[in-house]
Formats: sequence, C-alpha cells, structure tokens
Amino acid sequence: MKKLGKIILVFAVLFYVNSTVAQDKNNQWQLTFGTNAVDFHPVGTDSGNNATGHWFSEYFNIQENWNTQTAFNTIALSRYGTEDFTYGLRGSLNSVSRMGDERARMTAKRIASLDLVVEYSLPEFFSICNANPFLEAGTGYTWFGNQKSTTMNAGMGIKFPVNEKVSIKLNTSYKHAFNDMQNLNAHFQHNVGVAINFGGKDSDRDGIYDQYDDCPNQPGLPAFNGCPDNDGDGIENSKDSCPDVAGLLEFDGCPDTDGDGTPDAKDACVNEPGSIEMGGCPDSDGDGVSDNVDGCADVAGPTENNGCPWPDSDGDTVLDKDDKCPNVAGLVNNAGCPQPSEEIMEQLNAVGAMIPFELNQAKLGVKVTSLLDVVSTIMTKYSQTSFIIEGHTDNSGPKTFNQKLSEDRANTVKDYLIGIGISADRMSTSGFGEDKPSVSNDTRKGRITNRRVEFKVVD
Repeated sequence: MKKLGKIILVFAVLFYVNSTVAQDKNNQWQLTFGTNAVDFHPVGTDSGNNATGHWFSEYFNIQENWNTQTAFNTIALSRYGTEDFTYGLRGSLNSVSRMGDERARMTAKRIASLDLVVEYSLPEFFSICNANPFLEAGTGYTWFGNQKSTTMNAGMGIKFPVNEKVSIKLNTSYKHAFNDMQNLNAHFQHNVGVAINFGGKDSDRDGIYDQYDDCPNQPGLPAFNGCPDNDGDGIENSKDSCPDVAGLLEFDGCPDTDGDGTPDAKDACVNEPGSIEMGGCPDSDGDGVSDNVDGCADVAGPTENNGCPWPDSDGDTVLDKDDKCPNVAGLVNNAGCPQPSEEIMEQLNAVGAMIPFELNQAKLGVKVTSLLDVVSTIMTKYSQTSFIIEGHTDNSGPKTFNQKLSEDRANTVKDYLIGIGISADRMSTSGFGEDKPSVSNDTRKGRITNRRVEFKVVD
C-alpha cells in the first residue's frame, strides 16, 4: 500500500505540472488528488460504549475522532456528462487507529476504497462567493485490514476555483458498509484535494478550443473566433486586405495615410491629400491634371500638353501646336503663317506678264525656266499659302478659242511648277480669255502684253 501511495503521489504531481487547459465541457476529464480523513463516530448509532455517537455528533472533533495521514492518499478521475452531472472513480488509502472511541486506540489497520461517484452541481443560486457546491452519491468497495465490503455512499462538497485551470475541492461522504462480520462500520470520509481539468484541445494555445476556433493553428482573439488580427485594427486577417498594416474598415483594413478618402494602395500621392478623381493626388492649378504628372503644377494647361499652357513662340495668337509657321508671325486664317505682301504679288505678276507665250499657243517659251524659278522660290517661302493661276489672251481669233487658250496657258504654268516641287494642292487655275486685258489690244505691243498669266492668293 505504501508503494501504491507513492506512485499515486508522483503521478498526481507530474500531471499538475503538465496541465495547461481550462475546465468546461471542452475539458471533459478531471483529475483530483489530495488527502482524506476517516471518522467512525458521528454515524447515528449512539452505542452504549461511546464508540459511536448520534448523527453528526462531534463532527469536527478532528483530534479525537479523525483518522488522518499527512501524505497524499486520495486520487479521483471523473468525466463530464452534462452541465449538471459528472461521473467517475475515486480511490483512497488511509490507516485507522480509532473507531470512534474517544478514549481508546486500536492497532492501526490499513483501509482502502475504490468508489464509483456521480456528482451533481447545485444550481447557480446556491453558489457562494464564486464557490460551487455539489452533491454526490454512488457505490464502492472498501478493504479494511483483511476484510472487504461493498458500500453505498452519499455526500456533499464545494469547489473553490483558483483560476481557469485549477480548483480546490472539499467533500464529505457517508459510507454505509455491508459486512456480515461487522469489522467495518459505517463511517464518514472527508476529502480535500486539488482538481485539474483536461481533455480540450487548443493547438495554437490562444484560449479557444479547436472545435470553436476558426483558425486552430494560428493564435487569435475570441472576438474573431480564434483568428488573428496582426495589425490590431479590429479587422481579422481573413477579411483584411492589408493584414500587416493598420487600416480602416471602409477600405477592407487598408490604410489611408493622408486621409483623403483614397486608400494607399490606390493613392498615387500617399502623403498628400487629393481627390478620388485625381487618384488621390492634388490638382493645384485646377486644370484637371494631377500635380504628380502636371508639368506646370501652378499654371493651368491642357491634358494633352501635360498640364502646361501651349506656347505661341511668334506671338501671332496661333498656338505653336496649331501654328504651321511657329517662328514667324502669321495670320490666324492661314494656320499662323504669313501671306505674301502686295509687293510680293506684284513681283509674281510681273513674272507672269513676262512669260513668253507665242500667238495662239499655250507652250512655254525657252526663257520661261528662269522666270518660273522666281515664282517657285516665292511659293516655297510662303508654304501655307494657296495660289490661283489665271490665264489671259489678246483678242486675236474667236472668243471661244481664246477662252480655251487662256485655260491651257494657266494649266501649263501649273504643270511646270508641280514639276519643280510645288504641291498641286496649293494651286488652282482659271481662264478669262480676252475678257480682262491689262492694256489695249489695238497695238501689237499691247496684244503681246495681254498674252500673260497672273497670280492671286486664295483668301
């Protein structure tokens, strides 16, 4: 028996050291270890030899009536049944040297018992200062010296929670023995012990059992059913788009550092308050181009010019982007390019008057090359100007013939200019026959003068 008591003591101590779980329906097992006392006196027999007294007489006469030992000599294992009931086994060892006789002692005898116990927790109404009272009943087997007997047991007790893991448990049980030789009388057994509950599984040790833990392998918080909130922003990781940086619920847990209503992940200017339309960036000049891509952040300008105003290098009010002659002041209606002056046009027409057309001919004479090269130079300089080439004749011959001849002469000049590089799109032709003589046709010299071409600018 002594060896058994030592084994039980060692087991109980080791289990206490390794127990790390809390008691509730998740921890369905309870191990209790402690010590017991056996009292044969207050069992209600009132024997004449004073061996036993009436019920509960001298119930707390520990010194005279209780059989005690200093070592741990009680161990119990019970299992959770419902919120109110548990059931289990309790084993105890002791040594009896007094059988309720206050005056006489007997030779010590070993007493051992193994009891089946059903425990009923009283309603919360009966709780006192967080202590939980209970009733118990059951049956068992008791060895007393070399005798043995079954017993029927009933008792009550109270549990004092120490923390979520441990409680102090006190109980007293009346044991009625059924022994024909009367070697074992009815008696009370008092127990005091440390109760440790176990059986629940909490893999991540966050205080939430796996069966209720949505993240059983990651330490978490009760508010999130055991799931973590790494950044502490009140949004669990599984619903947090930025789990490692504290953020706002409206942005799924992501931050808005500058508080402009655009989350950092979508904010091109994280540290500068801006507008949602500008991707979280400011637009200082209000031109619709955000400062981070605006080449002129303080001066309004169009998007197509990176937020800068278009320049007008030549000051002719035609912006460079639309100015075909950006470095030479020109006319708005001529794409910013200048038109030939009257002097230039007089020069062109002087050349046109000198083109040597033969009588009734549209062919260009031998000297025409040097003359029309002057025309080509002027047209090239005024590259955005369009010209009309007008053909004229004298009054020799039929009028219909002269009309056709004037048109042919204008087209002959146009074809020559195209041939030396002037765009056909910039030139049109018109024939006036003999209708617009520049001088009188009454003389031979006058008729030669009227065989000509003239140049006009298209407005």
